[in-house]
Amino acid sequence: RDTKGKILCVFQGIGKFILLLVFLYFFVCSLDVLSSAFQLVGGKVAGQFFSNNSIMSNPVAGLVIGVLVTVLVQSSSTSSSIVVSMVASSLLNVQAAVPIIMGANIGTSITNTIVALMQAGDRSEFRRAFAGATVHDFFNWLSVLVLLPLEAATHYLERLTNLVVETFNFKNGEDAPELLKVITDPFTKLIIQLDKKVINQIAMNDETAKNKSMIKIWCKTFTNVTERNVTVPSPDNCTSPSLCWTDGLHTWTIKNVTHQENIAKCQHIFVNFNLPDVVVGTILLVVSLLVLCSCLILIVKLLGSVLRGQVAVVIKKTINTDFPFPFAWVTGYLAILVGAGMTFIVQSSSVFTSAMTPLIGIGVISIERAYPLTLGANIGTTTTAILAALASPGSTLKSSLQIALCHFFFNISGILLWYPIPFTRLPIRLAKGLGSISAEYRWFAVFYLVIFFFLIPLSVFGLSLVGWPVLVGVGAPVIFVVFLVVVLRLLQSHCPRVLPHKLQNWNFLPPWMHSLKPWDKLISASTSCCRRLCCRTCCLLCGCPKCCRCSKCCEDLQEEQGVPVKSPEAFANMAMDKEAQDGVPKSEVDASGTKTISSITAL
Repeated sequence: RDTKGKILCVFQGIGKFILLLVFLYFFVCSLDVLSSAFQLVGGKVAGQFFSNNSIMSNPVAGLVIGVLVTVLVQSSSTSSSIVVSMVASSLLNVQAAVPIIMGANIGTSITNTIVALMQAGDRSEFRRAFAGATVHDFFNWLSVLVLLPLEAATHYLERLTNLVVETFNFKNGEDAPELLKVITDPFTKLIIQLDKKVINQIAMNDETAKNKSMIKIWCKTFTNVTERNVTVPSPDNCTSPSLCWTDGLHTWTIKNVTHQENIAKCQHIFVNFNLPDVVVGTILLVVSLLVLCSCLILIVKLLGSVLRGQVAVVIKKTINTDFPFPFAWVTGYLAILVGAGMTFIVQSSSVFTSAMTPLIGIGVISIERAYPLTLGANIGTTTTAILAALASPGSTLKSSLQIALCHFFFNISGILLWYPIPFTRLPIRLAKGLGSISAEYRWFAVFYLVIFFFLIPLSVFGLSLVGWPVLVGVGAPVIFVVFLVVVLRLLQSHCPRVLPHKLQNWNFLPPWMHSLKPWDKLISASTSCCRRLCCRTCCLLCGCPKCCRCSKCCEDLQEEQGVPVKSPEAFANMAMDKEAQDGVPKSEVDASGTKTISSITAL
């Protein structure tokens, strides 16, 4: 390059870096608004889950309540704060609170899994991104599978944290530092502000809170306490004998009366709209998902344009290479510390893991390196909770600190189970397998989210309401069948000779019971019918001719007539790359030199 070209290249690099920061800022803000939207839509329902104290003694029910509440409010901090309030108010003991904290740890991992769905356009990117996102899910589920029965039998987390709290004389400290909130709050508070005390009040069985709106209207209030003469039923209700008198008809006394005056309204968009919480939540949910998706696509495009060629090779080697022998094992633990530090800075494991997901998708970070970073994020979010607990008032300090420490030691126990020894890193292998399946059948990713984060927790919660015997009666056969299938699958893979000939594969079952292909055909046919219906409706509304570009009939006609569809060079290259990946022959070049591709690919 000449001097002008070099200067232009430098300015382009600076411009791309600034754009990347802008898109990352809006990406984080959209995650914050998404959390607020979920709280408006499902916050009161989440509070009602906690208000049913009769089933809290069941650890399995407590676990699924933690999952459901965290999925509904999209924040493990919110669900943890509700648990702290209930423990401090003696509505819940620490023993019953531990499974709920475990469930909150699972529920918070849904955010980066949703972010991974935004990369479903490219199969290879989606495979990596979805595997990188679900490695967090598998770590949490496997940890709960081992540690929940252990906690139910021994209560080791409760005893350990109680010992720590009793041994060290903790004192109230300052509030936890809010580093990222300082940057994002000025923007997000212009969109929506919530009164999160409403969910706590519903969880505390406060009937008046059920009709309150979670949308914050008054941001500045003044509470005035004055002494007033009030009537009481009898002299026994007086504040003191010296402040009690009667006029023959009524008994009077002096009491302090609290009066709250509203001074200044909040400055957000919905402050003057008298809309229900669900409507506002739905609007914010749609808008935040659109912004989230747009920012993610733009971030991936920008990173793709910057991280290419020799630069990409250098960055990948730097991030994914281990230290030289004999210190290679130290690399993973250093990554855990980096993940914990970054999460402490951004004050949210969801933000850190969601920002990491597109980097995994484009191949900058390998899944093997993303795994310890994710484990570090789990530790980082608990240290933030511990600092927040230390800032609690004296009445709730012990309970909030003990619950925060339960969360911390649960993640430490999980890391000791699933990281130090390489062959115990099951979450990596399971996430890669799920990523490959989801890349081939992309509808399966949505199916996984709905089943594992909604249907299974809701089913367990419903059975828990009926009673513990019913839950055991239904759950035990299901767990036995799942265990049997897993054992059979392991034997088929490693020792097929020990099995009867019929059980050495799954062909003795109908195809729909052991393969996703029949389901894929069914779902593809359903979506194809919906697409045709939408296209026809669109044509009728827009007054298009019978054969228009968005209609399937045009594609059929063009394929029959062999009409070449010209496309820009970029689309042609993309199509050829895709065909090369899928094993389909590359598009031929016609006599005139025009590159031709199928009309479906061009569309």
